[in-house]
Amino acid sequence: MLNKVQIIVACCILLVVSCDSYKIFDEYKSVNGSWQAKNIVEFSFTFKDTIESYNVFINVRNNNNYQYNNLFLIGEIKFPNGKSITDTLEYKMAKPTGELLGTGFSDVKENKLWYKERIVFDESGLYKIKLQHAMRENGNIDGLESLNGITDIGLRIEKAIAH
Repeated sequence: MLNKVQIIVACCILLVVSCDSYKIFDEYKSVNGSWQAKNIVEFSFTFKDTIESYNVFINVRNNNNYQYNNLFLIGEIKFPNGKSITDTLEYKMAKPTGELLGTGFSDVKENKLWYKERIVFDESGLYKIKLQHAMRENGNIDGLESLNGITDIGLRIEKAIAH
């Protein structure tokens, strides 16, 4: 039987989750603790609103097996008309001490990383965002085949808040 504390905690969690009024899209894909360079993570979503602006975030879950202080990604947005935009992105993942950045109570940390700020999806239809890691070790020309310590890659789209 549930006690009062468990019921209150469950209600608080439900309240926080249900009040996410800015969320438009939020999806994760597992890479099973090791993101392979050839594994391009793809998200698809449909937009009909061609006027409002949105913020797009890349969410990365990693654990203590992640041994780098940064993360390089290649991001590509494919528009409904076939046009695409490709970006090379760099994110800080650890403090100089080696302590991983992000939120979380266990060895799994979650990082909400800016991808596009105040973007307007000005075409109605199906969009695709593809993400691929582009990590390499210092002094090595070849990229890493396997990026250990990454467990999940996510994409989140939120309504941009007017300033």
